[in-house]
Amino acid sequence: MKKVIFVCLGNICRSSLAEGVAKSRVKALGLEVEIDSAGLSTYHNGEAPCHLSIKIAKKQGIDISKQYSQHVSEFDLPSYDLVVALDENNKQELLAMGLTNVKKMGDFGFNGRDVADLYYEPFKEDEVCEMISVGVEEILTKYI
Repeated sequence: MKKVIFVCLGNICRSSLAEGVAKSRVKALGLEVEIDSAGLSTYHNGEAPCHLSIKIAKKQGIDISKQYSQHVSEFDLPSYDLVVALDENNKQELLAMGLTNVKKMGDFGFNGRDVADLYYEPFKEDEVCEMISVGVEEILTKYI
């Protein structure tokens, strides 16, 4: 079974949203892919996704309210077929860990752009939603 993990800084906004969208699409497409998400920081460990990510997911008929933030150390990252960083800083930190299976979400349909962090830029809600939806679709239909 293929495995994909989405990684951002705190795992309460972008990567948790990407996990929810990806799990929904995997189910709809009938794929056998393990989907997870994690954060590079332990600051929000155990917290639910931010209210804005929950709202964005809910608009798509997806409930991510029961997810909780987990640190990357809880996962065997080299065992994943794909580690998806949500921005360049996340990608560089993952590469510094020696990982070779890292891509950036923006590499899937957005010429490598970073996905804005809703924690700091909540006004970019529509852009984040589009980037994650398109990126997840690209990953599941063309990469996996």
